[in-house]
Amino acid sequence: MTLPLIVAIDGPSGAGKSTVARALAARLGVPYIDTGAMYRAVGLAVRERGIPLPIPEPGKVAAIADAVRIDLEPSPSGVRVLLDGRDVSEGIREPEISLYASAVSAIPAVRRRLVAEQQRLGRERGGILEGRDIGTKVFPETPHRFFLTAPAGVRAARRARELQEQGIPRPYEEVLAELERRDHDDRTRADSPLTLDGRYVVIDSGDRSVGEVVAEMEGAVREGQSG
Repeated sequence: MTLPLIVAIDGPSGAGKSTVARALAARLGVPYIDTGAMYRAVGLAVRERGIPLPIPEPGKVAAIADAVRIDLEPSPSGVRVLLDGRDVSEGIREPEISLYASAVSAIPAVRRRLVAEQQRLGRERGGILEGRDIGTKVFPETPHRFFLTAPAGVRAARRARELQEQGIPRPYEEVLAELERRDHDDRTRADSPLTLDGRYVVIDSGDRSVGEVVAEMEGAVREGQSG
């Protein structure tokens, strides 16, 4: 079976993966599959069931991941996230849910469940997928792999601005500490840690616009398709 167009965009939190992935999907005419939103949705479901951090019983979380239904629907902003039919697009962006997402993503059974769903969606329609292990674990066969990064201070400043715009301001130092904690968790987890190899095109978005990053990715993908 020939794999449809799959583009993997991996990298740390706050590097701009979601924004770039949405724009690139529009340019290339394929769906944007927000894998991070899927982990956030599971994290939200876990918090709503009163399970604290650090997670004391991973088995309960795996059971929740198996039981809930997560749907991704196209929307003007890129994707609408439904958890058991309920729109949680805004709720999953709360700062605490970032920590829950990182925690649940470290549970192998949860990753297996969501990776299988991501692979199904990608093989059905193709797509732009962003996350931590798309090019190494989810679709290692795709030739289109990008690792998007930026200095921690830049990423934290971006996140602080986003929170300010959402009406939930938080001190920069607090956002930076939370981001660095998540970076550490993502890089050191036993199952599918954030990593890259020589097959990736590494792009630092620290001093570049979204348009510049998207243009570079689009050019590389189209060149790869014609090569």
